[in-house]
Amino acid sequence: MTERIDFKSMTPEELTAWCKDQGQPAFRGKQLFQWLSRGVASTEEMTDVPKALRAKIDQAGGISPPVVARKQVSKLDGTIKYLWQLADGNCIETVLMRYRHGNSVCISSQVGCAMGCAFCASTVGGKIRNLTAGELLDQVIFTQKDSGAPISNIVLMGIGEPLDNYANVRKFLTLVNHPNGMNIGMRHISLSTCGLIKGIDRLAEENLQLTLSVSLHAPDDETRSRLMPVNRATGVDALFAACRRYFQKTGRRISYEYAMIDGVNDTPRQAALLGDRLEGTVAHVNLIPLNYVEESSLHPSTHVAQFQRQLEKRGITATVRRRLGSDIDASCGQLRRKALREQAKGQR
Repeated sequence: MTERIDFKSMTPEELTAWCKDQGQPAFRGKQLFQWLSRGVASTEEMTDVPKALRAKIDQAGGISPPVVARKQVSKLDGTIKYLWQLADGNCIETVLMRYRHGNSVCISSQVGCAMGCAFCASTVGGKIRNLTAGELLDQVIFTQKDSGAPISNIVLMGIGEPLDNYANVRKFLTLVNHPNGMNIGMRHISLSTCGLIKGIDRLAEENLQLTLSVSLHAPDDETRSRLMPVNRATGVDALFAACRRYFQKTGRRISYEYAMIDGVNDTPRQAALLGDRLEGTVAHVNLIPLNYVEESSLHPSTHVAQFQRQLEKRGITATVRRRLGSDIDASCGQLRRKALREQAKGQR
């Protein structure tokens, strides 16, 4: 059986080579890439592409757009949460967030997640599979198409660990940045990792101008290993060393994500330790009010402001993330988890 071709994950150069193999002129590759970047639902919409070539695309694999399985719109701030159903029936989440500086889309990199972070709904049920570069790109394209809101910024902070899907994420960055496609600049893209050190070092060698966000959530090994099992393999010291190497290589400031959890990581001692680790570095700490996860016993901290002031006294930039979509399931993994629970109930 001939393997299906994933046209949506192909660069213009790869599409051009395929078109040449079909006896078509080189410019057809650029045409196909532009059509795919517009979010066509079928080859029939490619009106300036010969019918014979469209038929070959359909025969070789076709194009399967994601389908909106669920959609929630915040009445408070216009945030939109999408649950997309993929061609194989799996579902992923994407969130459109509206800011004064433009619209941002938070996309998933995997179906499920293997990292096991204690405060995150995405990891409940584990990792199913990696997303393809085309499935990553489709989240941006079809969120923009469905919402009518032009996307100017991308955050890889949805379901999954981007650096655990390195090759496909790197290909996605090429596709979304391409001038013949969405042409979103690297400086408008943020990538969040739970701290896969080999991935951070590999990304540093690429010297891309994106923003690296590290999900830190604790400055000490005991607490971080309890919250984030990935820490047990390397430890906080090794993670901060990798972050220093990243900055030395790229010159790009790192953002440290810190979910504030009551009685777990919000003490003055931990603020002081975090200050010790970051003092003298070019860093930004993003303090995140914890979101409720039904399967978790963790609760939001009431000491966010004090923690922030303690860091700022040390000369460390610290901000509190503005909560968007608080009236919908806007936090990572919540909507997908709800859909899976309801599906399981329906099968009983």
